[in-house]
Amino acid sequence: MSNDDLFGGAGGQPVRRAAAATARTAAVKASRPATTTPAENGYDASSIEVLEGLEPVRRRPGMYIGGTDEKALHHLFAEVIDNAMDEAVAGHATFIEVELEESGFLWVADNGRGIPVDPHPRFPKKSALEVIMTTLHAGGKFDSKVYETSGGLHGVGVSVVNALSELLEVEVARGQTLYRQVYSRGLPKTKLETVGRVLNRRGTRVRFKPDPQIFGIDVRFQPRRIFKMARSKAYLFGGVEIRWRCAPALLEGVDNVPPEAVFRFPNGLRDYLARDIDGKELVAEQVFSGKISRPGGHGSLEWAVAWLAGDDGFTSSYCNTIPTPEGGTHENGLRIALLRGLRDHAERVGQAKRMTAVTTDDVMATCAAMLSVFVREPEFQGQTKDKLATVEAGRIVENAVRDAFDHWLAASPQQANKLLDWVIDRAEERLRRRQEKEVARKTATRKLRLPGKLADCTNAGAKGSELFIVEGDSAGGSAKQARDRATQAILPLRGKILNVASAGRDKLHQNQQLSDLAQALGCGTGSHYRDGDLRYEKVIIMTDADVDGAHIASLLITFFYRQMPRLIDAGHLYLAVPPLYRLTQGAKSAYASDDAHKERLLKTVFKGNGKVEISRFKGLGEMLPSQLKETTMDPRKRTLLKVVVETESREETGDTVDRLMGNKPEARFAFIQERAAFADDAQLDI
Repeated sequence: MSNDDLFGGAGGQPVRRAAAATARTAAVKASRPATTTPAENGYDASSIEVLEGLEPVRRRPGMYIGGTDEKALHHLFAEVIDNAMDEAVAGHATFIEVELEESGFLWVADNGRGIPVDPHPRFPKKSALEVIMTTLHAGGKFDSKVYETSGGLHGVGVSVVNALSELLEVEVARGQTLYRQVYSRGLPKTKLETVGRVLNRRGTRVRFKPDPQIFGIDVRFQPRRIFKMARSKAYLFGGVEIRWRCAPALLEGVDNVPPEAVFRFPNGLRDYLARDIDGKELVAEQVFSGKISRPGGHGSLEWAVAWLAGDDGFTSSYCNTIPTPEGGTHENGLRIALLRGLRDHAERVGQAKRMTAVTTDDVMATCAAMLSVFVREPEFQGQTKDKLATVEAGRIVENAVRDAFDHWLAASPQQANKLLDWVIDRAEERLRRRQEKEVARKTATRKLRLPGKLADCTNAGAKGSELFIVEGDSAGGSAKQARDRATQAILPLRGKILNVASAGRDKLHQNQQLSDLAQALGCGTGSHYRDGDLRYEKVIIMTDADVDGAHIASLLITFFYRQMPRLIDAGHLYLAVPPLYRLTQGAKSAYASDDAHKERLLKTVFKGNGKVEISRFKGLGEMLPSQLKETTMDPRKRTLLKVVVETESREETGDTVDRLMGNKPEARFAFIQERAAFADDAQLDI
């Protein structure tokens, strides 16, 4: 394809004509005298700055450490201790010392090989130490000859610390000789000096104080944060000992941070996780943990995973001892391995169908996980290394953890089944929450999806609004005509709803009527109930006044008691009292709610005034809308019974619900036998 074809029409003619026109315009402009000059507009060669050495770091610190706030300040410590950890992981250092001085100086020392101090081949007038400390992208970690795995990748870590420090001192013990050099704001204050002979010391010691010109005069290292960062490094590599010291004056008012401590954790991440979840209830009693070295010693990975029964989960991941708070490919590998392992187990035990809706988010919702990987030349997103981008790390973690997880699940079937049920419950809760989020009061801009048979009210808020739950479409039709459209909503339910006290979890979630009811209310169920999201001030159960109606009311009360107990506690649930009889004598009429009420009316209101016609309503659907409104729905005339669970009898109430509504018929039979004296009473007292 020619350029004419790419940019023009057929044959490229429009483009050629446009190009010719542009050339003519340019020629005309060139023939005119210039109206401005570079000097006049202030932009010439002298405007181009060339920043040398570490000046770019001081001009734009956010590009290298993410900003100048407290988090960025502590990132300086991370850069220095990461260099010491690289020596330990490479097998050259056995301990690291960290000390926070009252003066504001922080120093980190290791007993590794020590930074080279001989002249650098490219800069023979400078030592390798000075090149490393004053030059961006200078270091020994760009290939795997010196460090097989390391956290320093760009050669900017310690030089950035130097650039942003008011004062920085480096001591190197190498070849039984101690060397020292002092820097200020990235520039050498002294030449590299030989201090003298040292027989029992080796390694590197970096002592520095952040520059107040960069971070502000009030910003100082926080002992608790430095303490935690140092301790976490010891967890990440069981072969290193970290010695902590802090000036006592800095610890006034700081809890749980000792002035001196020694960290060494042979069990690594398992010890780390055990400390973080101490005292918390676990779904599976055993922690899933392991450590694997890749063939040929080209890296390793370690993990520790537990599922919390009463808390949200968390994942702490690291690459080459560098924290990756934003996760990355290694975390994705862990998530996929756990999900696929549980799916395989579900298939082995015949529960594959229940796992179809489960996602990695469901698996990790209450999962407390620690993950550490060591890989060659990892790729991070950004200099602060918050997220790992190495694709290979994901595959390594997924394959290694998947095999180990399969063995862990197979070793304890009871524990595995308990975990499987737990994860499936999390998936069902997620689906239920998503469904509930779709339900809210319709707004001026859109109409949200609500149950099809719900006749909603027009009131914009919950206050003053009422939802009548009625039995069947016939009763629903009468109620819709009798209601006040502004404040009263009607939801018809077909027949007797599911008995939630005896139904399994699957049936409960698949029941359309209960799903419609939960959608209409919009407040969530179980632990996710939110009273502020309830769409109505009153929820009124309105069923027929006969035994079948009482049974339906009992089933609905059981649903609210089990699935939305806080709705009852907040005083939102009521029972309507519709009439069972209509008594007429001439122009006089009255309604009776039951047989006993009917007899009282006959003896009082209609006594001795001639024949009384008595009609029995077969149901709410048989009542005229005007009658239903007059007797049951008009707030000025109706009677409502508030459903209340007394606090002191809550345990007894729960036992009674289990006996009467549960799946043990022998318990109901025993209850009837205990109350045989009331068997002749046909009235069910709710």
